[in-house]
Amino acid sequence: MTSEQRRQFLRNAALAASVATLPRWAWSNPPALQNNPFALGVASGDPAPDGMVLWTRLLLLDPAQMQVAHTVRWEVAHDAGFAQIVQKGQASALPALGHSVHVELQGLQPARWYHYRFMLGDAVSATGRTRTAPAAGDMPGALRVAFASCQRWEHGHYAAWRHLAADQPDLVLFLGDYIYEYGTPKTTTDLARTHSLRHATTLADYRDRYALHKSDPALQLAHATCPWAVTWDDHEVQNDYAADAGRGEGPGSAAFLAQRSAAWQAFYENMPLRTTSLRGPASATGWDTLQIYRRLRWGRLAHVHLLDSRQYRSWQACRTPEASSAPAVRPADCAELGQPQRTLLGSTQERWLDAGLAADTASAQATRWSVIAQQTLFSPRHYPSGTVPTDAWDGYPAARQRLLQSVARHTPRNTVLLGGDIHQNYVCRVHADAARADSAVVASEFCGTSISSRSGTTQAKVDAIVRHNPHVLLARCDQRGYGLADITPTHWTTTLRVVDDPLRADSGASTLARFVVDDGRAGPQAA
Repeated sequence: MTSEQRRQFLRNAALAASVATLPRWAWSNPPALQNNPFALGVASGDPAPDGMVLWTRLLLLDPAQMQVAHTVRWEVAHDAGFAQIVQKGQASALPALGHSVHVELQGLQPARWYHYRFMLGDAVSATGRTRTAPAAGDMPGALRVAFASCQRWEHGHYAAWRHLAADQPDLVLFLGDYIYEYGTPKTTTDLARTHSLRHATTLADYRDRYALHKSDPALQLAHATCPWAVTWDDHEVQNDYAADAGRGEGPGSAAFLAQRSAAWQAFYENMPLRTTSLRGPASATGWDTLQIYRRLRWGRLAHVHLLDSRQYRSWQACRTPEASSAPAVRPADCAELGQPQRTLLGSTQERWLDAGLAADTASAQATRWSVIAQQTLFSPRHYPSGTVPTDAWDGYPAARQRLLQSVARHTPRNTVLLGGDIHQNYVCRVHADAARADSAVVASEFCGTSISSRSGTTQAKVDAIVRHNPHVLLARCDQRGYGLADITPTHWTTTLRVVDDPLRADSGASTLARFVVDDGRAGPQAA
């Protein structure tokens, strides 16, 4: 894409974003549409009892303005009209960071909603709504968490985000595949929409891809509704990449590491992440690490362990370097699959998670709900064909069993796993031994479908899988949407929300199913 084509794309994105239908509280003296530097929206993330991260990224169309830093003003208020401002300040939007802004607030009151906005010159952003977490020792009566993943642009509109915003969650957990690196397919039949961007490999490519996704008004609305906590999966970089190895490249390939560095920088620039995720400045070789795994506490009610299953994983079992995706294998033909040292999280993150689960049970004020939020389906899927997919937890059975042993060893009061990636809704009982359906149930799992990405399978095939997996209580591949978790001290209720037609931006939505987990009783039950 030439520089002029990129400017035209950004102009189109700005116009699309500027006509977004937002709630009345979300606009305050909007600037002229063609001059709106805040056309990519606003966001907040990683709430703590005393603050959170506020985010925006300037969309600049003048080449001269793209080369210089800009001072952005920000305000936080109790009210949407900003009559009761509680904090305000300035932040630099640097060209080296894509003119992104990350403001880390402290000194706010716990368990309280706030409004925020940004200003540049006479331009004023949309108003975002955010909140702080409860104080560490408090036991709040309720928490509503929405979880979602996988939003390929071409496969569907983002009506799901509009309905999610209407459900008014306290927190959104985004579990990966915020963007897809692909160009528009040559065959556009049955696509919801197309784009003109090339297959992403450079920093400019990834920045443009985030600008495309963030131009969607429904996604902007969801970001402005409440704080998010985000993690990544593979498509933020490249399909099925593993640690420092990508398609057609051996581990440590200079070309792949440069691509990964660009993608990771763009991820940071476009997400409401704390600077602690940077682990210091970028190295001489580029952005070679981001610490995305982290914890979020919601008083004593919930402790979210948000994982990273891409950066530290072993190469997929029996996958050749030139393969474009991870294979499905027969265990008898792939001895590598069962090797005990193979890991999905890396040894450091495994120890970190084990310590976190131990801490959840370490005192009289133990955590009520231990939430393991990660990218994909944790429970096994035994296929009628006898094959095993190698990119998810099924491809890392020893690593899965180590996590199950950690849960069994520390016995958190209630353990719930959340996932995405597979573009299907799965609800499962999690057994202490993944290979034995008669072993004790130690946790509950809700793996959500995609916001828009197609599943690539049929319901008949999924039904056949369910017949071979008694721990699977629900499996549906034919609907797009998100999950809602309503959490109280006595119950966890998951509602699976699905859109009527992902090819329509104005699609309605309905409830596919509802499951309840009772405090002290592992395993979901149909409500």
